[in-house]
Amino acid sequence: MSSVEEAEAAAQQFNGYELDGRALRVNSGPPPARNESAPRFRGGSSFGSRGGGPSDSENRVHVSNLAWGVDNVALKSLFREQGNVLEARAIYDRESGRSRGFGFVTFSSPDEVNSAIQSLNGVDLNGRAIRVSLADSKPKQF
Repeated sequence: MSSVEEAEAAAQQFNGYELDGRALRVNSGPPPARNESAPRFRGGSSFGSRGGGPSDSENRVHVSNLAWGVDNVALKSLFREQGNVLEARAIYDRESGRSRGFGFVTFSSPDEVNSAIQSLNGVDLNGRAIRVSLADSKPKQF
């Protein structure tokens, strides 16, 4: 948000909003202190890395339109043809345990990311044409 007023309006508008059967809790408060030496965290990921692992890498692609049966092994198997796969993760719903139809693959270099996007976007995996894009390019949804 670009102003305190916008943040407060957004908090008021979206607090209690239901998303995927769950009520959002949205608060506004003072902006964090600007401390250049403090670590910076990127928000918005569905699987929440807890420090230092491959999920923190910027060399990650978002893979969507996955068939329900695609797991981590299938993702890694397909994507390792494009380079060194550090992590391949299909995302599952916590409550039902079913695939959510998307995942992430982390590579060791930006060149491998570009190769994966160019080579695998639209490729058939278990009967579905997958979509491959930069993980950071996914728009935020409300």
